[in-house]
Amino acid sequence: MASCSKKENVQAKDLVADATTAQIKALGFTADGARKVEEGVVVEGDILLTNEMLASNPESKLLRVGQEEQYRTTNLVTRLPRTITVKLVGSFPSAYVSAVDEAIRRYNAENLQLRFTRVTGSTAAEMPITSAYLGAGILGQSGGFPSGGNPAPGFKLSPSVINSTNVGYIATIMAHEMGHCIGLRHTDYFNRAYSCGGAASNEGASTVGAILIPGTPSGADPNSWMLACVGNGVNRYFNANDKIALNYLY
Repeated sequence: MASCSKKENVQAKDLVADATTAQIKALGFTADGARKVEEGVVVEGDILLTNEMLASNPESKLLRVGQEEQYRTTNLVTRLPRTITVKLVGSFPSAYVSAVDEAIRRYNAENLQLRFTRVTGSTAAEMPITSAYLGAGILGQSGGFPSGGNPAPGFKLSPSVINSTNVGYIATIMAHEMGHCIGLRHTDYFNRAYSCGGAASNEGASTVGAILIPGTPSGADPNSWMLACVGNGVNRYFNANDKIALNYLY
């Protein structure tokens, strides 16, 4: 009886309250599978909605690339041009050093007004990468979205779940979480089942809004680095639509 009660208490602690569910949906995210964490609520597997963001009421804006579109939040990194510092904090397998350099190279190769550089030692970074077990099947978790013109304060990765030394695969995961930190949402926002399987979910544009990128193609986008889920070992570079989105924003 004690064990059963303890289990029920843990489950109750992880439940998202109805008021929070309403806030999640108001921001245009699905509340299915949402879980409470200390900083706020995690939705869509790897997106942290901070308590500040849950309480906000941004204007309606949305960025589209094709039918399975590329989306951003209302907040972006400002004071451009600028360089964001990135740092591995704590103990990571050696492949992660090569992977973060590769993720940075992919962004910098686009010649955006937003660039990245890796720092080491005692130098503090705007975008620290930390290690944590986030749950079964969860590879990483963003630190939220931009706020006050700055990127989200880094992200977490779970090396024990990633369980790979494939540099391209790890770089793809890193570049994905970096994308959230600078304001990008999942490419398959309208139908996360597109990359993850399961039931389709779509909360609509809501307060995230709708800004169409002119000249982008229609049709599904199976290779975007910002798809919600990635297969084991898959290496995704920026495809043509991704590059249009990045150049439009930065």
